[in-house]
Amino acid sequence: MTKNMKIIIINGPNLNLLGVRQPDVYGDRTFEDYLAELKTTFPHVDIDYYQSNVEGEIINKMHEVGFSYDGIVLNAGGYSHTSVAIHDAIASITTPVVEVHISNIYAREEYRRHSLLSDACKGVICGMGLDGYRMAVESFVQ
Repeated sequence: MTKNMKIIIINGPNLNLLGVRQPDVYGDRTFEDYLAELKTTFPHVDIDYYQSNVEGEIINKMHEVGFSYDGIVLNAGGYSHTSVAIHDAIASITTPVVEVHISNIYAREEYRRHSLLSDACKGVICGMGLDGYRMAVESFVQ
């Protein structure tokens, strides 16, 4: 019997408010609704989900899964632009990480146009809405 691929989606600060937070930027769909659809799209993949508004908790989760999972899909939210510590956590683990941004960070405020995480990641997907998560999962499945 073949073992299912294990992928975790880790969402950072304020992403628990998807569906109500700035729908003009992030859409009007909750992440929980989208996650159910994603699990249906990839029935052969075990997709776990974790969200925290706390930087250290995100790092702890990456340390916990970063040597046993097949992939991490990370939307670190605002921490993408500020967190050397999350960058170092990505660089310290063996599980590959794909960075996802729902909005096009390059079309937003100047301070959002640079991610401190990108160079430690396998790849970056931005500006594709929630569909960016599907693309990230596909990058591990292929």
